[in-house]
Amino acid sequence: MVPSPATQPSAVPSPVGPPTVLFVGAHDAATSQMAAALLATRAGGRVRALSAGSAPAVRVDPAAVAAMAEVGVDLTARFPKPLTADAVHLSDVVVTLGGAQPCPLLPGTRYLDWPVEDPTGRDVAGVRPVRDELDRRVRGLLTELAA
Repeated sequence: MVPSPATQPSAVPSPVGPPTVLFVGAHDAATSQMAAALLATRAGGRVRALSAGSAPAVRVDPAAVAAMAEVGVDLTARFPKPLTADAVHLSDVVVTLGGAQPCPLLPGTRYLDWPVEDPTGRDVAGVRPVRDELDRRVRGLLTELAA
């Protein structure tokens, strides 16, 4: 007996919920954390934002936390996470940031590389330009995802 179209499994899963964007930085301590928090803030629930690092640090960079607080985004509860295959599988878009190792390539996932500077070790004044560049890029990505 041949299953009816209604009972046959679909080869491509249907998207459920908002799109997920994974930001991957070298240490998940500055750029990836800032980008994910900016996207989550700007998207207002329309996009899910994750971050991870190819070699995660112990904590989020304090200057990044301070620079984000200046624009009303709180990073104090965030922590660096390792890049896992599960995080990539959950993501519709994977954005690698300056210094991150390449991710596994999966069919149906969009990959972007943003060559932004890693501000780790800089003071707040040195983090601000990176934060502002990430904000511009995040706003552009959000516009694309909304289209």
